[in-house]
Amino acid sequence: QGMDMPTGQEGPAAEQLAQRILDACNVDAWDQTRYVQWTFAGSNSYLWDRTLGKVEVVSGHQRVILNTADRSGVAFDAGQQLEGEDAEEALTSAWARFCNDSFWLIAPFKVKDPGTHREYVETEEGPGLLVKYSSGGVTPGDSYLWYVAEDGFPYAYRMWTSILPVPGMRASWEEWTTLHTGAKVATVHALGPAQVNITDLASASSLEELGLPAERLEP
Repeated sequence: QGMDMPTGQEGPAAEQLAQRILDACNVDAWDQTRYVQWTFAGSNSYLWDRTLGKVEVVSGHQRVILNTADRSGVAFDAGQQLEGEDAEEALTSAWARFCNDSFWLIAPFKVKDPGTHREYVETEEGPGLLVKYSSGGVTPGDSYLWYVAEDGFPYAYRMWTSILPVPGMRASWEEWTTLHTGAKVATVHALGPAQVNITDLASASSLEELGLPAERLEP
């Protein structure tokens, strides 16, 4: 069930609500979280070193190690390193996957990102925060209306994005879990009858703690 994007009010109420979301999810702890590992919707798997800005994206036979700052990196298909256009294509699609599939994990931490614009919206369910992205990610112009519980946790959002067929489609944010630093992330998203789940979620301050070799993110 979709809906038109509402109009809200910029200003202190919007900024306070954004801060309540950040505080509830413990953004300070997120900032201290170095390694995060997860699988998105049962298909793409990630290992992200947030300190060095490197992420391993595994999708099907392809494994890509990407530098998030400039999107450079190396790509392998069935263990063979790709070159030229094949490598470029693999890096581009890995970046798009990472942007999308990490958003479903950490969007609440991104409500005050550079390039965002916030409005307070009084919804039929209570306070809402409309966040518009003018830059960053793959599709600038995307907007999200967060529904926020009294404790500051978001429990759903509606999405107005270029890739969704239904404007204002709603997804839940539930089954919250706590990472080793104390940061809180949701692992289940219901979109009508469908579910998008985050599985194999782990975080650590070293690769060894994840049972991985220290050189895992070296090309």
